[in-house]
Amino acid sequence: QVLLVESGGGLVQAGGSLRLSCASSGRTFGSYAMGWFRQAPGKEREFVAAVSGSGGNTYHADSVKERFIISRDNAKNTVYLQMNSLKPEDTAVYTCAATPVASPGFLRISGNEYIYWGQGTQVTVSS
Repeated sequence: QVLLVESGGGLVQAGGSLRLSCASSGRTFGSYAMGWFRQAPGKEREFVAAVSGSGGNTYHADSVKERFIISRDNAKNTVYLQMNSLKPEDTAVYTCAATPVASPGFLRISGNEYIYWGQGTQVTVSS
């Protein structure tokens, strides 16, 4: 069982920045691909970014590319999402997810491929 706990959400003005963190309880954190997803009210869950187990490979959705950066610190069992130039349309509940992968270079971008999910943290961007 892997427990994921997000933190760092809050209220920020448009153009501002936030850094989300997701701490994992897993003992083999580096063997899990990690992802961030978001869901706005009335909308479906949306992929935001993913990182491979080693941290060497990342992938960002077009909607956040050049503004958000996913990273991880395997020594701290934590994955981060640095969010810059935030827009009101970024308002959502952000949730991190984890799934085991056969190679530390693999990542996953489909929510259906993730096994473990956190509770989410609210990000609200005011205009």
